[in-house]
Amino acid sequence: MINDVIAYMTEVGQRARRAATEIARADSGSKNRALLAMAEAIENSVDNLVSENAKDLAAGKEKGLDAALLDRLELTPDRIAGMAEGLRQVAALPDPVGEITQRSFRPSGIEVGKMRVPLGVIGIIYESRPNVTADAAALCLKSGNASILRGGSEAIHSNQAVAECIQRGLETAGLNPDIVQVVATTDRAAVGEMLGNQHLVDVIIPRGGKSLIERVSADSVVPVIKHLDGICHVYIDDRADLDKAHAIAINSKTHRYGVCNAMETLLVNAAVAEEVLPKLAADYAEKGVQLRGDQRSRGIVGDMLEATDEDWATEYLAPVLSIKVVDDLDEAMEHVNYYGSHHTDSIVTEDIGRARRFLREVDSSSVMVNASTRFADGFEYGLGAEIGISTDKLHARGPVGLEGLTTQKYVVIGEGHIRV
Repeated sequence: MINDVIAYMTEVGQRARRAATEIARADSGSKNRALLAMAEAIENSVDNLVSENAKDLAAGKEKGLDAALLDRLELTPDRIAGMAEGLRQVAALPDPVGEITQRSFRPSGIEVGKMRVPLGVIGIIYESRPNVTADAAALCLKSGNASILRGGSEAIHSNQAVAECIQRGLETAGLNPDIVQVVATTDRAAVGEMLGNQHLVDVIIPRGGKSLIERVSADSVVPVIKHLDGICHVYIDDRADLDKAHAIAINSKTHRYGVCNAMETLLVNAAVAEEVLPKLAADYAEKGVQLRGDQRSRGIVGDMLEATDEDWATEYLAPVLSIKVVDDLDEAMEHVNYYGSHHTDSIVTEDIGRARRFLREVDSSSVMVNASTRFADGFEYGLGAEIGISTDKLHARGPVGLEGLTTQKYVVIGEGHIRV
């Protein structure tokens, strides 16, 4: 069986390489026609998508998947309509491929610029949500890349049904169907081939739980765009507008719990802690949020649980919040940079100097002033859509949209210039 999987994945990779050349030179109109045709195919396949998804749901229940996983797995008519709308939104985005920026004439007379170009073949490994199949296909296609998509075994029927719609859309637009390939086997050896064979893909993007991303990061010989944790902070400065601070601290934690840009640790300056914390604690209690605090915060709000070092380094993804009282901005930034995951961190302050220091010195992919961490999102940033959020420093950082799925090369234009 393993030999068959290796042969299959080799063939998939070879087809993707050939297709990458074709999609890299495709014009925006062809790519947009394919995306719109995919959206139409999905809308015309609601009954089949629901039927195939029902097979996955039944198998998931039999295997004992928890309610949250089953919810992410389910395709309802509304979610299917959302997939189609997402494809149309990507079609409406500006095409980054071929854009030339930073053009300048050098003293020698040559013109130098940077052109945005596709990465090549992108491998995406993901879990549960079948809508990722459509989202990933759309973003890779619009950015001029071929893609190899490997969803989780729990969604195999759903993903293959979505793949059929994608293939119909590509064929309708006259594009090579190998531009988007959804891996048809549930054998884990297929993932190993993607991670261990640089001839198959140019970059890997994992989307899923921490264990998946850790495995991909540890085993891949191919460059990876990823984030492991979303340990996000809000720091309330002693020069903050306390009404703004209250609203931001509540929204950052309670808007949604199971997302990577939710606040997990609240830092409060000691000078305002006695005024801020009791009001926040009352609102958090009303929303069912469990609080875990350091000694000073527990001295202000007595019914907090005691926070441990493990709490400061934990992404809860749940109605649980760690709280620490700090003496000043320096202590706050030291805590963020030591315990944080370089995802998203925010300061609430009216002091422009402190705000600028926080922006410069906090080492995260998104750093905010007087705003909720929940804004760390590709759509909110104006990217239209995102394939994930990167906490790496090289290539892409923060929400990864179309531009993040491309790279740049220098272009030089002359008129017979020679170097002397």
